[in-house]
Amino acid sequence: MAQLLELIAKTNQKAAQILQEFTEFQIQSWPLAAANFKSLEKVEEKSFQFENFQIKVQFNPERLLSTASKTDQKSIAARQCFLCNENRPYEQDAIDFGDQFLILVNPFPIFKTHFTVTSNTHVDQRFLPGAKALLELAEALEGFTVFYNGPECGASAPDHLHFQAGESSFMPITEEFQRMKLNSGRPLFSGENTQVWAFDNYLRKMISVVTISMFEALEVIGVYYRHFQAMQPEKVEPMMNVLCSWTDGIWTIHLFPRKAHRPTQFFAEGAEQILISPGSVDFGGVFITPRREDFDKMTKEDITDILSQVSVNQDMFADLTEKMKADLKNI
Repeated sequence: MAQLLELIAKTNQKAAQILQEFTEFQIQSWPLAAANFKSLEKVEEKSFQFENFQIKVQFNPERLLSTASKTDQKSIAARQCFLCNENRPYEQDAIDFGDQFLILVNPFPIFKTHFTVTSNTHVDQRFLPGAKALLELAEALEGFTVFYNGPECGASAPDHLHFQAGESSFMPITEEFQRMKLNSGRPLFSGENTQVWAFDNYLRKMISVVTISMFEALEVIGVYYRHFQAMQPEKVEPMMNVLCSWTDGIWTIHLFPRKAHRPTQFFAEGAEQILISPGSVDFGGVFITPRREDFDKMTKEDITDILSQVSVNQDMFADLTEKMKADLKNI
């Protein structure tokens, strides 16, 4: 299989062009991918405006399998891992990224170009061991946002380390961030290479890192992880979603601390049910609804309530960010 970085060097093409061609090849050679990417043409969307930002809601029926996936230990043990090399569809090709990861076209897309970046080995979904790879992927995939769903935070394969990637322009957070950090960002750290902000009033709680230094990015991530893990000692890792992009030599990393996997609406019955299982894309500002009835009835109040249920509360967030602020002085 070809190495992405070697292809970039050999062809003098940008990653976006190489990956677009790769996607088109998979659409031509893989009927499932072809049908589901074609279905994106029928995806519907509506938008809700809040004070300084918006939340979009997308009706995407092909995402039903992922949204409703059973991720408890019994269900995971009863199925083959669909990200392991030996279990993937024979039509699914790959591009190598380094020695550990494979870039795969996601056959159930949200984005027009949507990838799953999966570990070559079957290891559990854990963020800290893969954080450096996340930054490297974002640097190689300029124009894309690489994201991580924690094992209880939207990952449909919590038993196999993986990231996903899609074009950055898809999520409102990409355009909103510059404005948000000026209007409502609470500074936690400002250095020569790195700035860190906390966002208390974005419906979801968010810690954002802007840096030109991979070393300092990993330092900030480590500080965040250590303090948040101490607040959720019963979890295999602190509950989180992560978005990461790289533009003009600068990484932008958004960390979303969570307290719940799914809102009460997911488990409700009848008209009260909204089948939604928020992951990184939802936290980036696009709610994915695979059922027509949920798309039609979703309101601003539902969005506010769902995000308040799965995000940490203000007291925990204030505690987390104050502890981070004290430690970040040492970077």
